[in-house]
Amino acid sequence: MNHQIRFTQAARGDIERLYRFLAEQSIASADAALRSIDKSWELLRDFPFSARKADPANPYLRELLIPFGRAGYVALYEINDDKTVTVLAVRHQREDDYH
Repeated sequence: MNHQIRFTQAARGDIERLYRFLAEQSIASADAALRSIDKSWELLRDFPFSARKADPANPYLRELLIPFGRAGYVALYEINDDKTVTVLAVRHQREDDYH
């Protein structure tokens, strides 16, 4: 089953913010991080229930760990139905919380 992946404006802004942060130090690292993030959406398309629950009371709200470097990223997403997943936010694993 292939789910369509949608992004909130906040999630798109998070990805841009994370890219800009890395790009200040290395465009190559920023590009590699973006590729890792983009690759993670493939897992959501096929197996949206495979990531950990973000809220035990809501089985449709999940967090996907995205490995990159020493820490990586976390994507908060919601499974809307049997065809659609919405990425709500993306943060670096060392950030306190979603922005």
